[in-house]
Amino acid sequence: MKHRRNTPAFTFLAWASFVLSFLAMFIGIYTLDASLPVKGYYVVSALFLTMSSFVLQKTIRDNQEDDRNAGVGLYGEPEEKRQKNTSS
Repeated sequence: MKHRRNTPAFTFLAWASFVLSFLAMFIGIYTLDASLPVKGYYVVSALFLTMSSFVLQKTIRDNQEDDRNAGVGLYGEPEEKRQKNTSS
């Protein structure tokens, strides 16, 4: 069985908050008293912000996993060197 870092309740909370905030944003844009081009601008901006947030968090996570797999510490120096410096 695959080990999960988060509990099912926390995963549900994360997805529920994402969906609810997404719906609230689009309901707010739909009911906004503005012209169609203004609403379109807000929709495109909201979608771009959402997509770029996902891409940014994936890139950061992938880079951290690559560093961990390569034995590189948090500050970019090799893990062995960092451990020697802290134990001295």
